[in-house]
This record gives sequence, C-alpha cells and structure tokens, in this order.
Amino acid sequence: MESESVAAADAGGEAAFAGLAERYRWELRVHCYRMLGSFDEAEDLVQETLLRAWRYRGSFQGRSTFRAWLYRIATNACLDFLDRHPRQPAAGEAGGPAEVGWLQPFPDRLLEPPADPEAEPEAVVVARETIELAFLVAIQHLPARQRAVLILRDVLGWSAAETGELLGMSVAAVKSALQRARPVLRAHLPQRGSGQALVPTAQERELLRRFMTAHERADIAAFAQLLSADVRLSMPPLPYSFVGRSEVAAFAGNALGPGSALHQGRWRGVPVRANRQPAMAGYLCRPDEQVYRAQVLNVVRVEDGQIVEITAFGPEVFAAFGLPAALP
Repeated sequence: MESESVAAADAGGEAAFAGLAERYRWELRVHCYRMLGSFDEAEDLVQETLLRAWRYRGSFQGRSTFRAWLYRIATNACLDFLDRHPRQPAAGEAGGPAEVGWLQPFPDRLLEPPADPEAEPEAVVVARETIELAFLVAIQHLPARQRAVLILRDVLGWSAAETGELLGMSVAAVKSALQRARPVLRAHLPQRGSGQALVPTAQERELLRRFMTAHERADIAAFAQLLSADVRLSMPPLPYSFVGRSEVAAFAGNALGPGSALHQGRWRGVPVRANRQPAMAGYLCRPDEQVYRAQVLNVVRVEDGQIVEITAFGPEVFAAFGLPAALP
C-alpha cells in the first residue's frame, strides 16, 4: 500500500520522506513551470512544495495517490504565489504579440524522469506542444485558476472529478472554467500542425547548424534566408520585439555586423535544446579578451523548414542548462 510506504518514510525521518518525494521533483518542476512560465520560480516552488509536504505529511491519508497529493500541494503553492505576485502579459509593440517579461527557457535535459524503477507509471512523457515557449506564453493569458484547470485536464489528463477535488471546486465549476480557458488559449497559440516529434529532426538540426554558422560569420544574407516572412524576435525580460524578415535581419545586422555600432567581437555557438526546441548558446569574444563569454541563448521555433520565431534570453539562464560561463 502506498500509504504504508509514506508512513514508513515518515517514520524514517525527514531524509527518508524527502527521498520518497524526490522521485516526483522532475514532473513537479514541469508542472510549476507551466503554471508560472519561469524556470527559476518553478525551482523555488518545487522546493516549497517538498517543504510543505513534510510539514503537513500527517494530512496524507491515502485517499488519493501520493503523486496526486504532491500535485495538490504544488498547485496550491503556485496559486498562492500568483495571488501574491499578480501579473499580466504586456501588450506588444504595434499590435504585435503580448510580451511575457518573466518568461524563461526550460532545459530539455530536465524534461525526462530520472531512471527510477520504483517511479509511478502515471508519469507521462512531456509532450512538445505543451512545453514549447509559444504554449507557455499563451497559457499566461489565463487567470491562475483557469490555468490550473486547463493544465490538469488537458495537459495531464486528469478527470473533472480529480481536478475538482484537487482545487476544491465542483465538477460543474471545473467544466465551466475549462470551457472559458480553451478559447483564450487557442486565440494566443500560433497556427500550426500537431504531433511534432519529441526529438530534433534532421531538418531542425541542419537549420540550427546554418543558424549558428551565419551567426558566427555575421553573414546576414545567409541568416535572412533561414527566416519566414513573418518571423518574430523577442528578448524577455526586455520589452522589445521585431517582426518580419527585414526587421529581424536588420537587427541582426546591427548586432553582428563588424561595421555596425553594436558590434562587440567574434561569436561562437553551442547547440542546445530548450522546451523541446532547437537553441543556440551564443558566446562573445571581445577584441580585448582571449575567451568567449556567455552572452545569449536563442531558442528557435521551426515551421515548414523556416525559423518562425526566435526568443533570446540573457546569460543568466546558462547555469540551468549546465553551460559554462566562458569558453577558451
């Protein structure tokens, strides 16, 4: 019985209980990340979840699974956080997409469960369409409780009854919240096909290679060829965005071109994966230095063989990806 396992862990002290709860850290991190859109905040909320679980361990009576009990604690911790820190996506420039200034990327290496033969079979593979940055931006438009309902019902596949029990809502209220949430989500999601691969395709790998080569050589013409006509570049938390091939290529020319005022030195790219999407960690070597220092993490969204979106994050996100601060 699971309740007996929890009781045994409780009897073994905080370390034993933490070891049991630790099996679920990876999926609780993903859940909190979907709720909040920030990797750093998700890490903090998972830690808060595990602390609350230990503090209130006596409330677990075995009426639900231990996993569901932890999800209840994590969801409520996120809702408490959002009550204390209310926020809304800011209107984009010139009627463009909304800006989510707190958005951060999620390392692909943390999207898979650890090798644990005792892990519950309920834990599912994180689907690409529910972790991509476009989904994270879209879901931030939902009120916190509607967001929780949609994640539990449509992403995790919980029943209306299970969701209602977790959130303290009636089944009718859960269904009503979901009916209101779905149209809002669809309105903010990009139009695209479904059923995308979990692993990078050969086309995506080749596109990322060409993207890095153009970046390193400051080849703006080659860079522009990779972009869709309506490509968008954003740089959270900065409230700047560029829309359209000519605008994005012009920005790249100013930032990378040796003759431009913004040019700072030579670049080197390292391929990574973020949010099930191809990404490049960009390192910059300034003329007066001998090392390449972390500068930007570009996450790209690919559709029909072209880059349709670039989301650029600062070097503060490199540590979460296990990337060094500098390269020789």
